[in-house]
Amino acid sequence: MGRESMIETLSETKSHSGIQGVYRHESKTTGTPMTFSVFVPDHRPTHKLPVLTYLSGLTCDHSNVTEKGEFRAACAQYGIVFVAPDTSPRGAGVADAEGYDIGQGAGFYVDATEPPWSQHFRMRSYIEDELPALIAAHFPVDGARQSIMGHSMGGHGALTIGLRNPGRYRSISALAPIVAPSQVPWGHKALGAYLGDDRDAWRAYDAVALIEDRARVDELLVDQGSADQFLDEQLRPGLLREACERAGIALTLTLQEGYDHSYYFISTFMAEHVAWHAARLNV
Repeated sequence: MGRESMIETLSETKSHSGIQGVYRHESKTTGTPMTFSVFVPDHRPTHKLPVLTYLSGLTCDHSNVTEKGEFRAACAQYGIVFVAPDTSPRGAGVADAEGYDIGQGAGFYVDATEPPWSQHFRMRSYIEDELPALIAAHFPVDGARQSIMGHSMGGHGALTIGLRNPGRYRSISALAPIVAPSQVPWGHKALGAYLGDDRDAWRAYDAVALIEDRARVDELLVDQGSADQFLDEQLRPGLLREACERAGIALTLTLQEGYDHSYYFISTFMAEHVAWHAARLNV
């Protein structure tokens, strides 16, 4: 087993009769140490479990959802492994910038092509390829039963990764996602920096553009808070509704009255999302 396939256990704690762990490994994809968390519910020793990957938003790492997401009771109920990676490579030798919306903590789940980002910022390949292989090698997961979800920037990541890999994920959901980064300030800044000025290259990282370019899945689930401070300028879920209507994709988009962008919102609807994924993971 190569060094990049080894993991270091940072902590393991019993919760809801399962084990909540935090782990680190040397990523071949990013060229940096990467930290992630995994909740494994109680299960029969030889049983393989479905896996739900959660992608976090701007400024976050694995710890935000692990500590505040309130997913473990539902995952224990349905027997689902919950994986929460970091949002970007980190470290003294990793490129960074002023501001919370680019650089470390703001990887946008792209494979950057522009310097200085291209050396380490390969979060698309990390989430699509390296991390699933690592999870399969070290945890009791059924690789044929995978789902993906995320929040904000991570909702953008879940939608775009799911749309690019329609045969891999049984279900895709998002909480307050950035649905069309090519059309909003966060996306203009991040995609321009990471990918350059060619907007055609941005389309692989834009859920609305992917649907316009004939990416198809059967259905999507999105919850959005009506009091979200980023709703009108950065998130614009109506663009996703229009794209799905034109493409014939069944979108359940619910505007949740009075909720904002925070983990108070996320934790409120997390169990519903886990249950929705469970039904599609055949558990």
